[in-house]
Amino acid sequence: MRTPSWIRRHLAAVRALLVLTVVLGVAYPLAVWGVAQVPGLRSQARGSLVSADGRTAGSSLVGQSFTDRSGAAITKYFQSRPSMAGDGYDPTATGASNLGPESIVDTLPDPRLVAAGKTDEKARTSLLTTVCTRSKAVGALEGVDGSRPFCTRDSGVGAVLAVFGDRDRRGRVPHPTRVISVNEQDGVVKAPFVAEYDGVRVELAKYGEDYSKGLVVPVRGDAPGRPAVPADAVTASGSGLDPHISPAYAEIQVRRVAEARHADVAAIRRLVDRYTSGRDLGFLGEPRVNVLDLNLALDRRYPVR
Repeated sequence: MRTPSWIRRHLAAVRALLVLTVVLGVAYPLAVWGVAQVPGLRSQARGSLVSADGRTAGSSLVGQSFTDRSGAAITKYFQSRPSMAGDGYDPTATGASNLGPESIVDTLPDPRLVAAGKTDEKARTSLLTTVCTRSKAVGALEGVDGSRPFCTRDSGVGAVLAVFGDRDRRGRVPHPTRVISVNEQDGVVKAPFVAEYDGVRVELAKYGEDYSKGLVVPVRGDAPGRPAVPADAVTASGSGLDPHISPAYAEIQVRRVAEARHADVAAIRRLVDRYTSGRDLGFLGEPRVNVLDLNLALDRRYPVR
């Protein structure tokens, strides 16, 4: 007697389920586990955890912040690069801001909410202003020039103008009628970063006004072309979990850390060199410093008494 076709189909499905369960549910996981036990891979497979004083201090593969509860930098530690993963270095919310080089105009907050101590959820800070603000803060912390091209010196926001007037064939405004500093809010700053533009007085931006019809003009300013504050000090990585900083960012932190630990600057610099990794295979990537490993080494060799 021939087995009905619907039974044969169900039996085939059951056989496929059993085979795939054995291959993908048992054999493959065991194979991956076995490879992870190979010497040289075992630490990475277990998360590359780093211990200090009998406790887990973190992972050498995942960055973390070295700040106090208020978010201020702990001066005795080297600081990591910024992170946009959750509230910062959150492995469950890894990711970037997804803002690009065209993000240069802020959405200003409602001054009434700010005065009441509330947050305006509609307000948005552009990537340019975020970079400018971070650069100014890092410069103040490390005692270096925090100025950058296209950033205002005083307010630390993006130096961007909205220029109004008739446009020519190239889209330029040869004879402006009105100019607004779009990232500097009236009532927050006293005066715009530049007083005039093409003979027209520059105004501060007012909440609720629409400046989208103006020609957006970033102003470079007189900041050095190569800022003292390096790029990785003011921008987050794509994952938000980068555990490394550049040697340039580590260098501008050396003096602060040495003063906080009452140590010799040259000795701290040598320790930084010790924890600086070169390019992978000699040509991939850039030299980098693992912040966690460096800070733990500092605690061992130069503890703050």
